[in-house]
Amino acid sequence: MEIIDVVQFQLSGTSYAIDIKTAREIVEMMPITPVPRAPPHIAGIINLRGEITNIMNLSRLMGLSSENKQEGQKIIVLVPEAAGGSIIGLIVDDVHSVLQVNQDDIDKMDASISKEAYVKGIIKTGGSGDGKKDLVIWIDIEKLLSETLCSGEAVV
Repeated sequence: MEIIDVVQFQLSGTSYAIDIKTAREIVEMMPITPVPRAPPHIAGIINLRGEITNIMNLSRLMGLSSENKQEGQKIIVLVPEAAGGSIIGLIVDDVHSVLQVNQDDIDKMDASISKEAYVKGIIKTGGSGDGKKDLVIWIDIEKLLSETLCSGEAVV
């Protein structure tokens, strides 16, 4: 049985996850410098220890309701390989944990749905003790970003 490591985070009240290998680090929210005429999903840029990092609002990028800034927001900085060589950070509402998921606890999505929704699968986690499992949507962040990069709207 294969074990998969993912980073679980919150967006608009829903639990999501991305592969741990795509995440370089998680940083606290910091001031973001807006970029004129950038697409709505690009929040701006930050200087992260001397490295200019493009910051994207993941809620907007995924077409979710984008509430106002919340306390406790985090930035998940991705490895450059996950974003076509660019240094990108994703704003999320909160980061919960790193999960080790057994392959048996993942329901794969139908190919037609996963292609449009950028979903690798649905992860079933522990639950609340009543026998029901909590569901976490496993995002194919590399595919989402590669299609965004191809459209020319990803980075500044």
